[in-house]
Amino acid sequence: MADGRELIYFDEQPDRERILTDPRDLPVVVPASEARFDALVGEWVGIAGHRQSRTYHPPADICPLCPSTPGNQSEIPSPDYDVVVFQNRFPSFGGAGAVAQDGALFDLRPGTGRCEVVCFTADHTATLAHLPVARLRTVIDAWADRTAALSAQGGVAVVFPFENRGVEIGVTLAHPHGQIYGYPFVTPKIAAMQRAAAAHRERTAGGDLFADLLAGELEQGVRVVGQNDTWVAFVPFAARWPVEVHLYPRRPVTDLTELEETERDDLAALYREVVLRMEGLFDDTLPTITGVYQGPVGAGGDAIRLHLQVLTIRRAEGRLKFLAGSESAMGAFVNDLSPEGTAARLRDVQLPTEPVPAEG
Repeated sequence: MADGRELIYFDEQPDRERILTDPRDLPVVVPASEARFDALVGEWVGIAGHRQSRTYHPPADICPLCPSTPGNQSEIPSPDYDVVVFQNRFPSFGGAGAVAQDGALFDLRPGTGRCEVVCFTADHTATLAHLPVARLRTVIDAWADRTAALSAQGGVAVVFPFENRGVEIGVTLAHPHGQIYGYPFVTPKIAAMQRAAAAHRERTAGGDLFADLLAGELEQGVRVVGQNDTWVAFVPFAARWPVEVHLYPRRPVTDLTELEETERDDLAALYREVVLRMEGLFDDTLPTITGVYQGPVGAGGDAIRLHLQVLTIRRAEGRLKFLAGSESAMGAFVNDLSPEGTAARLRDVQLPTEPVPAEG
């Protein structure tokens, strides 16, 4: 790209026209990310003051994620694309950042790492769940490819592909896209999973927390939403969010790179089904977050099983779940909906009978 960032095409069609030069005159953004340790709770926090000037709700005709046209030289120079990944111009992590400062109470590290944008389609008005299953499979392949690349990059401890969807979530670009963060530290949620998995392994003389949770959900059955030969989708027993679905592979794998071809196919199909079922609950928008949880890079990764978590803050038509005093200030979630009731509603959703049309 014109400012030295990397852009990668993931093509489904070999005859796609590709423009491999960026004609723009872009100033270089120098990331000034830091990682600061919160000694009070034992967690790392990212500080990225350079992100205040990032793009905010641009009109559709100058969308930076659409293919380039004579009137809009975007981040993608080609006139069309299938899936594209590029380095975020305003990354939360990346660059040299601060000089390390050791201290028991004030521990400071450079915010190294990498942040990438994943564009799911050239169609500005599409949503991921309404693209062909083959496109979701391409997205999964891109996630896996970038997981391998970022895991091999120095200074990355956790690779996290995710999608934010909807203005209610805080999305500032309407074009269907997700992101991949290469964090320079083990994130609080992954660290908590590691602790829980280790405690379970000790308590059960070697038990696998993720395998035992999956076996329990399958045995009880009341929270299972869908399944196929290699994946299971269920509302978790202690769901925090109004509608929350987890997707677990039947075979224990640490990250996306370990998935076999059939497992990638099945994940694409089941993930689309889950989001379509969630959409069917509300005659309203569906602000969602999808997170792909993987084992951390290096030591301790085998304690975490790859899985997806899909959640919405929509609790009823016209009503959202706001994280107020108990959730934001205390970290103690209170869910207004029962997981068993939510799972039953999701199973009852009538999926579209017509196949999702191909692009174009």
